[in-house]
Amino acid sequence: MSVHCEIDRKVLLHGVVMLKRYYAELHLLLTAVQFFTRIPVPHWVGHAAIRLDQAVRYFPVVGALTGCLVWLILWLSALVLPLEMAVLFCMVASVLITGAFHEDGLSDYADGMGGGYTREQILDIMKDSRVGAYGVISLILVFMLKFEALMLLSKAHAVTGMAVVLVAAHVLSRVMPVFIMQFLPYVREEATARARPVARQPGWISWVAVGGAGVGVIGLTWCSGFSLFNIIIALLLALAVPVLLARQMRQKIGGYTGDALGAVQQLSEMAIYIGLLCGS
Repeated sequence: MSVHCEIDRKVLLHGVVMLKRYYAELHLLLTAVQFFTRIPVPHWVGHAAIRLDQAVRYFPVVGALTGCLVWLILWLSALVLPLEMAVLFCMVASVLITGAFHEDGLSDYADGMGGGYTREQILDIMKDSRVGAYGVISLILVFMLKFEALMLLSKAHAVTGMAVVLVAAHVLSRVMPVFIMQFLPYVREEATARARPVARQPGWISWVAVGGAGVGVIGLTWCSGFSLFNIIIALLLALAVPVLLARQMRQKIGGYTGDALGAVQQLSEMAIYIGLLCGS
């Protein structure tokens, strides 16, 4: 009888431990969703820098969720509107879902790198909430290129086929900033800085998670009918973004900021769309 009780006790303790682990992972996932989107999460999620630091592993999940929602808007809009309007609506949805979080980073990064001459000037300009000419021009150009690429992809692969395109682009473009976080130091010191909670180098668990997500969406894209050539080109173009921007950041400011991560996401997302069009 005592042996059975001991076994039941061990099973119960194991179940409690597993539930705590699942709860902790759910907490990290919801923390990532709360930080990078405007999707409501339960109040008990709260705010904690240490959880956001660990939530790097869920960046691709946030991308997949965003991609699915954006595609849903595209599909629903295409049922009642011309394709051009449907694509515009899906782009608007992307901005609303994330609260223009990454777009704001891109504009600040362009302003800083374009208008600053010294490290201090660049960082001050990036911190300024006002948008300058470089920021406006960068957003216009990126939005135009995204729109044209999404239009051509929608015509070539139909609206239903765009589900894979949007999910893959949003997932992979959120993997690319992790490379910046790994190989460059964070340059801002103030506790209120945008990327301060995720400024540490990702651990091996985060790398396994984001790497697995990246391989998964690449495989999904290939199984969906895209040629291996297009997938390789899209991946190379996406990887070129953090490589080139990392070089610029290292030379001009000695590391990265939160705005730089937003710029990497936006430019690599655009690069993926263009890569999937190459040779079409």
